[in-house]
Amino acid sequence: MIRRSLYPRVAAFAAPLLLLASLAAHAAGAEDFGDYQVHWSVLPSTFLAPEVAEANGLRRSNGIGIINIAIMREQADGTLKPVTGQVEGKVTNDIQQVNFLAFRRIQEGDAVYFIAEYQYRPGELMTFNITSRPSGHGQDLPIRFAHTLFSE
Repeated sequence: MIRRSLYPRVAAFAAPLLLLASLAAHAAGAEDFGDYQVHWSVLPSTFLAPEVAEANGLRRSNGIGIINIAIMREQADGTLKPVTGQVEGKVTNDIQQVNFLAFRRIQEGDAVYFIAEYQYRPGELMTFNITSRPSGHGQDLPIRFAHTLFSE
């Protein structure tokens, strides 16, 4: 189970990308795997400021969503530290059409996160199946969640 509030940590580790997005307008969550946690957030690409989207090579458009994944490792003092690794996954719409996600690693200072774009229709339920593997860790960390986005 998650031990601490999620929103401050998700925003802190993806600050340049997510602080410009409204927290109330996107979904965020985390899954606990012992020493590791996988944090996720999903938002419409139109919530990004144009300069943030351009700096990160992202398209701003109705119907394009952004998924952000951060792999965190709990330290001896209980704090979380972002770690690198590999992230892959797919998103399925409500009529079972599957699209594979092309994640890219973004590193800014100590922050490490993985982002991918995907297409959606407003109001469409999208199911995400994501597998993360921290560097040096021999076990996959799978998460599954569903979310619906609406365009502005």
